[in-house]
Amino acid sequence: MPKLTPADVPEVKLDSAAAAIETSLSRAQRRGLFEKPGMVVFAIVELTSKSYTGHAEGEDKDPQVKVRVTSCEVARSDEDAAALADAKRAMWRGRQIDGTLDEVGEGPQRPDAALLDVTRSKPTEDELKAHKRRLEDKRRAEYVR
Repeated sequence: MPKLTPADVPEVKLDSAAAAIETSLSRAQRRGLFEKPGMVVFAIVELTSKSYTGHAEGEDKDPQVKVRVTSCEVARSDEDAAALADAKRAMWRGRQIDGTLDEVGEGPQRPDAALLDVTRSKPTEDELKAHKRRLEDKRRAEYVR
């Protein structure tokens, strides 16, 4: 892997593999995105770097890294979308405070706190495991019949 100087800031390109996004969208969301140009959905995505283009000594080419969406969850309710929008705004305010944007404003230092109210109403990992066990038990019972 090439070493970057402190002044180098790689350009980030999005890999074309979008299966993680597609599988997290509902049928209605997919249709809406197609039928209503400008439609917005909110999502939490996980990006993973997959490849890079280094730059040779003396060559005038900027470094580049390609990232892929490796995990994605799309808001499926207005409540979830509002929570993600709040978290996004909180993180943006944080970037302003950190000086990565031109303006300075006030905002929470913990943008994840914006999601706490919504995540409390969502199933826990234990509830998901219990649900999967019930489904498996139901399948076994139907198979035995």
